[in-house]
Amino acid sequence: MSKVSALFSEQGVLSKAIAGFSPRKAQVDMSLAIEKSITSKQPLIVEAGTGTGKTFAYLAPAMLSNKKAIISTGTKNLQEQLFHRDLPLLKKALKSNRHAALLKGRSNYLCLHRMSQHSGNSTLLERQTLDELTQVRQWASTTQSGDIGELKSLAEDARVLPLVTSTVDNCLGRDCPDYEECYLVKARNKAMDADIVVVNHHLFFADMALKDTGFGELIPEADVVVFDEAHQIPDIASEYFGEALSSRQIHDLARDIEIIKRTVLKDADQLVKVAEKCRLVAADLRILFPVTPERGNWRVMLNRPEIQSQLSKLDESLSVLYEVIKIHLGRDKELDTLFERVTHAKTKLAVLTDTKQTGVSLWYETTPKHIVLHLTPLSIAKRFADFIEEPKRTWIFTSATLMVDGGFNHFQRLMGLDNAATLALDSPFDYAKQAVLCVPRYLPEPSSWDMKQTLLEVAIKLIEASRGRCFLLFTSHAMLKEIAEKLADKIDNPLLVQGTTTKRALLDEYMNNKNAVLLGTGAFWEGVDVRGDDLTCVMIDKLPFAAPDDPLLQARIEDCRKSGANPFAQIQIPQAVISLKQGAGRLIRDETDAGVLVICDNRLITKEYGKTFLASLPPMKRTRNLDLAVAFLDELYQQKRPSQNKPKQSENA
Repeated sequence: MSKVSALFSEQGVLSKAIAGFSPRKAQVDMSLAIEKSITSKQPLIVEAGTGTGKTFAYLAPAMLSNKKAIISTGTKNLQEQLFHRDLPLLKKALKSNRHAALLKGRSNYLCLHRMSQHSGNSTLLERQTLDELTQVRQWASTTQSGDIGELKSLAEDARVLPLVTSTVDNCLGRDCPDYEECYLVKARNKAMDADIVVVNHHLFFADMALKDTGFGELIPEADVVVFDEAHQIPDIASEYFGEALSSRQIHDLARDIEIIKRTVLKDADQLVKVAEKCRLVAADLRILFPVTPERGNWRVMLNRPEIQSQLSKLDESLSVLYEVIKIHLGRDKELDTLFERVTHAKTKLAVLTDTKQTGVSLWYETTPKHIVLHLTPLSIAKRFADFIEEPKRTWIFTSATLMVDGGFNHFQRLMGLDNAATLALDSPFDYAKQAVLCVPRYLPEPSSWDMKQTLLEVAIKLIEASRGRCFLLFTSHAMLKEIAEKLADKIDNPLLVQGTTTKRALLDEYMNNKNAVLLGTGAFWEGVDVRGDDLTCVMIDKLPFAAPDDPLLQARIEDCRKSGANPFAQIQIPQAVISLKQGAGRLIRDETDAGVLVICDNRLITKEYGKTFLASLPPMKRTRNLDLAVAFLDELYQQKRPSQNKPKQSENA
């Protein structure tokens, strides 16, 4: 018997150490496959259905192998869960002394130098930002890790955060006067010395992109790399393999020059004037776009004379700033770094306005105050395949949602993983008994005006039958807002609407208020784990096809057409299938859960491609009769299933 088999057996150390632990065949199969992959160094892709216990299935062989491992997760919340809950539990069971480290991106760590800079120039700050800075300074005197996440009193989007954290652009590295005390350096050094390092996908690919230029060393070398929630990787990797330049970056550049002038180069008045000119020109570029935030095709916008004119002004003003800073080079280390930032901005602007490039999408997005220009590669397959080829190490990709229509072809094609081994593991849940899937009869077409009223009526019935223990998931913020406003006048249940506060605060309120209804879009389609009677119904408004006017999608569709393939079948359907599987996966999270999934889109029945979606969903009992779904919920309520008092093994463990 292998070490892994022994570990997960009925007499194994996990059964003895974890109350309520019971061996699961799928979990053991996955762990054995990973053990084999670690030995052979062949990439492995695993779809592990909800309830498989995939976290322990990959952590155990990684820990038993005595090799250095990186575990990359989809979000910082999952990072925290892995590091603070799952890893300690496994280490204790194995009596292992292997050292683990948690490593986040640099924006999560306090930068002592930047905090000091802005503390000395408080007249540049608004009152609210100044109050936030005071909180940061008080916390800074006691923190050991410098992890901004410890500061619970600050909002996730607090204005002070960019002022007290660093970016790749503004970090002084070894030239920083606070380098020896740098929290980022300390966290990185711990990671370098650790046996298992827990990161997130954004950090991993930010560092991977930097390594292409020879500078990225944040993530230490490892023998084993495991990606959990691997379905997110194609989009995240594409982002970091591209280029971006925002008016905010130029705004921050001007502000940092102002601070240097006030503190070090007090005779450099011209420098501040030129930097301010850059900031105003970048701000004027944003004004040329509609007030309402949008995304669009940058190639098309570049044909507009007023856009061309403003970009010429921006390039010219950056060139002047470049020449003026050059005069002062060598007077201050931070100014030398600012010179590099201006150089990078000029270079990026040239790349982002070159419409002759092929194989990339040029697109833009606006926020209320800023504009961001993007260049994104249409495919990362070859680049990623080359990256994982050398040096030889073990690569594991796992998620509950990787397969489309019974196969891994979509994910393998996106990632260049044609030679990877694959493994599909079904969920151990009895979906036929635990859940009902309902696609109501007589639904209007999704784009019909009548659809809003139908959604409202279906939602009211489901909220009443589930006694408020209901998620209403939408594919657009507009529909979410409309239904939320209409529901407010129709039901007495408290409505928790995405966008009114943070995701964490909404979930906490949902758990505390036992008749509240949660309405959400993309953020609540995945990474949410609500169990038992707290969630008995999930309604999805329609199939989650990406918005057809999304510029990156449009570019990929056009590229797909040029290759002679069918973009709807090859791109749009697989993406929507994976998103639908994520949304549907919110319902059944435990072997004792039960509930109803209602998808209000008749295309599941009327279109041939609907079969692909249905084949990818769990094998729930199916009905077209909404009354039967309501009756199922009523029956659940009448049963009032007692809570399970004994400790349960987490789905993720």
